[in-house]
Amino acid sequence: MLVAGIMKRSVVTINPLATVREALMVMKESGVKSLVVEKRHSGDAYGLIAYRDVARAVIADDGDIDLLNVYDIAQKPALQVSQHLEVRYLARLMIQYAVKSVLVIDNNDLQGFVSDTDVVGSLIERAAKEG
Repeated sequence: MLVAGIMKRSVVTINPLATVREALMVMKESGVKSLVVEKRHSGDAYGLIAYRDVARAVIADDGDIDLLNVYDIAQKPALQVSQHLEVRYLARLMIQYAVKSVLVIDNNDLQGFVSDTDVVGSLIERAAKEG
């Protein structure tokens, strides 16, 4: 199975200059736990901001959600893979780099998003079909 078969194509993005408060509001309104951080220019990389980044920066490090910008706490560059990669290799990369989410990029364009839940979900589906 390829990444294209399990990735989410609808991705919620945010400007890197947005505040952490704005990011939290977008997460709440969209019902997601992470956002893709947009590129600032063509040579830039995409990033990711997730609940754990906010928890670390705001709660653990006592940061201010109105003073911190998304780019201050985002994981950047985010791990990126092609939609043509086999899921088993994606799983290995996620384990090796200890990440829960990766971006799917082809031709330098954002195609989608894959989480560890998507990877395990594909395994559950396959097991159900075989069993």
